Amino acid sequence: MNQQPRRPMEAAAGGHPRRPAGRALLYSSLLLNAVFLAHHFLSPSWLLGAGGDDDGGSSSVLSWALQAAREAEAVAATECSGHGQAFLDGVAGEDGRPGCECNSCFGGPDCSLRTPNCTADADSGDPMFLEPYWQRHAAESAVVISGWHRLSYRTTDGLFQSVELEDQIRRLHRAVGNAVVDDKHLVFGAGSMQLINALVHALSPDANAAAPPARVVATAPYYPRTNYTEMFDGREYKWGGTTAAWTNASRNSTDVFIEFVASPSNPDALLHEPVLGDSAVVVDHAYYWPHFTHIPAPVDDDVMLFTMTKLSGHAGSRFGWALIRDEKVAKRAYEYVQQSIMGASRDTQLRMLRIVKAILANLHGEEDIFAFGHGVMGSRWRRLDAVVSRSRRISLQKIPPQYCTYFNRIRDPSPAYAWVKCEREEDEDCHEALLKANIISRTGVWYGASSRYTRVSLLKTEDDFDLLMERVTDLVNAEKYDAPGSSSM
Repeated sequence: MNQQPRRPMEAAAGGHPRRPAGRALLYSSLLLNAVFLAHHFLSPSWLLGAGGDDDGGSSSVLSWALQAAREAEAVAATECSGHGQAFLDGVAGEDGRPGCECNSCFGGPDCSLRTPNCTADADSGDPMFLEPYWQRHAAESAVVISGWHRLSYRTTDGLFQSVELEDQIRRLHRAVGNAVVDDKHLVFGAGSMQLINALVHALSPDANAAAPPARVVATAPYYPRTNYTEMFDGREYKWGGTTAAWTNASRNSTDVFIEFVASPSNPDALLHEPVLGDSAVVVDHAYYWPHFTHIPAPVDDDVMLFTMTKLSGHAGSRFGWALIRDEKVAKRAYEYVQQSIMGASRDTQLRMLRIVKAILANLHGEEDIFAFGHGVMGSRWRRLDAVVSRSRRISLQKIPPQYCTYFNRIRDPSPAYAWVKCEREEDEDCHEALLKANIISRTGVWYGASSRYTRVSLLKTEDDFDLLMERVTDLVNAEKYDAPGSSSM
């Protein structure tokens, strides 16, 4: 790799056939089945005759992993009517097997019962739209973890991060073309929330220094990660409000600002730039992947955040990473993660390694995760926009089709969220207006914006989205127009 200071942490049947032809057919069938079983359960070296060693060496036949694989496949095969899943760590029933965990508004032992008059929950950013993709790629994304895997606090080279996972993440960014990585250090964390605090710590003046605490600021509408910086408010940094309050304000020469920028933004899905010219900047690029937005060029900010939650949908694994240009900042952020949790879980890093490799293996092919994700999210956006465009009561943010370097074409919008505005004067609280229509959303006030806005998630299961469309359609159809016509978004 060229000039990659990758690890700043190194410094610190049937009857009886009567005819011979029938016997031949039976024997051929048995032989084919034997080959099939061997292909699935025996390693290539065993099939080639290296089944064991005369001197007592280990056999190539699956042993301890086989039971784990059988258990996983048995649970995955549980029938939940297409409206839920069974998991290995699910609550066991009387038969000792985990039962179905149903999607919202479905119930019963096999999730076949739909709850009548159910409210559509569009609050969470749970990326369940990618679940069908990983079900289609069960074999290449599966991981079997031995009981003795990475028992130590440390991993390769005495570090807390997988060197191989670092390399694969760099490969992925280069292949997608969404970030410059060759001059950056990688720091892993337990999701972007922890990394946010690690980076604020790394960019702030030392607690023992005479300088005042750094002011953490963001431009509205912003994802309220600031709640977390308030929780850890201390001598090093404090929440300083929105950038609008500081753009034209007089400042002391000793003032230190750390500006958070989300690009694409959560909630409005638009690309944003820093506003304050003399601040340290942390750019959250969680959604800067081709299934959510166009990629005009690789980003090259000094400090950048990414997360597997929105890349692959593995929100429960809690894994993210920062790309940091300055070695001292990277070292300080790495030490923060090390001292707080001794590095991201080794089991999680192993699983993410498998996932990243699976994504890389399918790029630009028929099973490309970004093509799949863009197809799902683009379809959802078109369906929602088609209904809302008939409304005078609510509207959506405008997102034009734009050229994407990854797809090498103009791509239609496929945002993770709808940023809904209530247009009627009496609907001053848009969250409440939608709640009356049996739609749970997230108020714009939470994002530092007006209560006339509310965020509607498009990321969840197909069941969730179908129910959301039912409720939005009911809301629009219930409108009483004073005059014919409709307004477009």
